[in-house]
Amino acid sequence: MAKLLKVINRDQCIGCLSCMFACSKTWNKALTTNKARLSVRVYPDAEGAFSIRICYGCKHPDCADACPTDALIPREGGGVEFNQSECIHCGECIDACVPHALLWDEENKIPLVCFHCGMCASFCPNNVIKLVEVEA
Repeated sequence: MAKLLKVINRDQCIGCLSCMFACSKTWNKALTTNKARLSVRVYPDAEGAFSIRICYGCKHPDCADACPTDALIPREGGGVEFNQSECIHCGECIDACVPHALLWDEENKIPLVCFHCGMCASFCPNNVIKLVEVEA
């Protein structure tokens, strides 16, 4: 069985950004949200309403299809694996991601690919995000 992140309690998000900090710290050793592979944003003019964007774990990812060098490879169960040495920093993958869940590292000019590790979920105080098993 493969595992994917899912937003399961969107209404419980308090916008603390703990998930984003955990992701950035785990994968980039960075104390910033700029390196997170998910995003939490405030809805304008809506107090307490947050948008949570995580990789949808597409079975046939548009981001991988758009990559001209096969730096993004579909992974079993959904989502993609990232081969950074193949990336030419073109950003085609970002443009191809319809839900705008694939984020871009402005400093290194590479996509911030979610590994569906569950670190973000383990730091969420309200169980908004969960790592769930899916059919491969």
